Amino acid sequence: MIRLNPRQKEAAEFLYGTACVIAIPGSGKTLTMTHRIGNLVKKHGITPESIIGLTFTRNAAQAMREKLHPILEDLATRVDLATIHSFCHSMLRQEGRTFEILHGNEQLRFVRQVMKKQRIRNIPVGLIIREISLAKNNLVTVEEFSDLYVGDETMLRIANVYRAYEMEKKKKLLLDFTDLLLESYTLLKEKKEVKQKYQDSYNHILVDEYQDTNPLQSEILKLLINNGRKSSFWVCADDCQSIYSFTGASVGNILNFGKVFQNCHQFILDTNYRSTPEILNCCQRLIDQNKKKIDKVLRTGNPAGAQAIVIESTNEEDEALQLVNEIMGLTESQGYHFKDIAVLYRANSLSRPVEDGFKQHQIPYHIENGASFYQRYEVKVLLDYLRFINKPDSDEGDEALKKIVNIPNRYIGKTFITGLEEFSGKRNIHLYQGLKGMPIGVPYLRKFVKEFIGLIDPLIRDVNQLEPAEIIHILRDGLDYDRFISDDDVPAPDDSKIENINQLQLVAAKYQDISALLNYTETFKEEISNNKDGVSLMTVHKSKGLEFPVVFLVGMIEGVMPNKQGEIEEERRICFVGMSRAMNMLYLTYPQNYMGRSIKRSRFLDEISE
Repeated sequence: MIRLNPRQKEAAEFLYGTACVIAIPGSGKTLTMTHRIGNLVKKHGITPESIIGLTFTRNAAQAMREKLHPILEDLATRVDLATIHSFCHSMLRQEGRTFEILHGNEQLRFVRQVMKKQRIRNIPVGLIIREISLAKNNLVTVEEFSDLYVGDETMLRIANVYRAYEMEKKKKLLLDFTDLLLESYTLLKEKKEVKQKYQDSYNHILVDEYQDTNPLQSEILKLLINNGRKSSFWVCADDCQSIYSFTGASVGNILNFGKVFQNCHQFILDTNYRSTPEILNCCQRLIDQNKKKIDKVLRTGNPAGAQAIVIESTNEEDEALQLVNEIMGLTESQGYHFKDIAVLYRANSLSRPVEDGFKQHQIPYHIENGASFYQRYEVKVLLDYLRFINKPDSDEGDEALKKIVNIPNRYIGKTFITGLEEFSGKRNIHLYQGLKGMPIGVPYLRKFVKEFIGLIDPLIRDVNQLEPAEIIHILRDGLDYDRFISDDDVPAPDDSKIENINQLQLVAAKYQDISALLNYTETFKEEISNNKDGVSLMTVHKSKGLEFPVVFLVGMIEGVMPNKQGEIEEERRICFVGMSRAMNMLYLTYPQNYMGRSIKRSRFLDEISE
């Protein structure tokens, strides 16, 4: 069994009361947490069932299980380890609540129906879902939401949807993911016997990544705390890794922990077992620029290594080529494998030039927890439109037409498609000719089909005169495509569908005809772009909790890292998380021109080198 260092040991041996463990990256917090559970059971005779360990992702809960098993063996399965959402879901079921969960596309459709009934248009559905979720995570009721935004017409219309959405869900016994938390909070707050039952069940509560809690989660945890003499509330956190404000999480939760829990014991795990001193020095210099933080020195006993390498390039393509050259050198002459290397970026759209560069030079890779650029929905739809326009009267054109004819929504369903196939089959013609000749009885369908043909026919006619980038531009305009993809898009800090289609248009500009572009994009379905032994590509947010011998942090430019919409101290923490994934080597890269425009390098590069 791995031995703990003195500070880890002190935190793991804490018994009763409230403790806050501040753990820098790579300091063994999961190990410390699981050893504490082991101590409670083996050393103090506490029953495993009275201990609960809560975290925020399934992966983190699974990692805790794996580390706990060697310590407690079969007893480990009796300790409740869960995400806070799964714990709340289980509690509501145990307390007799009947409901179905509303999420993903079902939630989008449901909100759209509510908007239709309310006659509310011109507000993206994804934005409405985000605002409702944010309000709930901050314990803002419908009434308070309306009061907060008096005079703001858009937000008051969102408030109307919020109110109607809650009523419709109630009628149909539906809960969305945030409701799992909100309903649990209400249950614990209003039913004293339920609160007492769970407080009596769990004498020892451990919470991982406490800096990621939002006000609603924080209040649930407070209601679960058993304030008895022989109980404990033990949290692990790092203020410097608080990067989820878009979900309502606040760094203030951990900065003010001692004020909320006044007899709290604080432990600082400041020894990093992951990175070289040079990488940690970069991280320290960067995060020292933040004002809102717990002061700590990042230490390591690891041997000295290479200095962080900053690479300047002309544009995104050149940046990707420099990555290729460095990676080839690392794998051919420095003993690294492709799977030892990660490329991290602030936004998903930045993967496109990297994927293109890797494909051209046969570097295997995979996108961690995400889709390859050319497999992303908003990109695939435009490629299907191009595929159809290129060969409308072919089997390939028929397949593409079936995919695109109802995107954006034209109320064309399976029955219509079946009728079109039968009509075309009897006349031995392809589907597009059938669509143009088939009688359509329903007036609104006839109108939508006429509009579709009106947009597509000139593009088919002029396909040899128009370049692929021009066709994409016409489609974006004619379909009001940007608005369509934004409408379903629940805004996220590391993904922009508009940026993805801008990147597609940039790629298309390199090709003179559709066939050449499609042939190129088809090659990304091959094994090289989904190779688990290849280089890992992911956003910084997805990389949290992971580590790699070599890390490339790309796109270090103003407006991207830091993001132009982000709060600067959180943006600095995001950069800190990205850099602190590196074990042996850290590369920071930036282009002088981005999306065809001159751009400034990130201020973070200057802060790191000071």
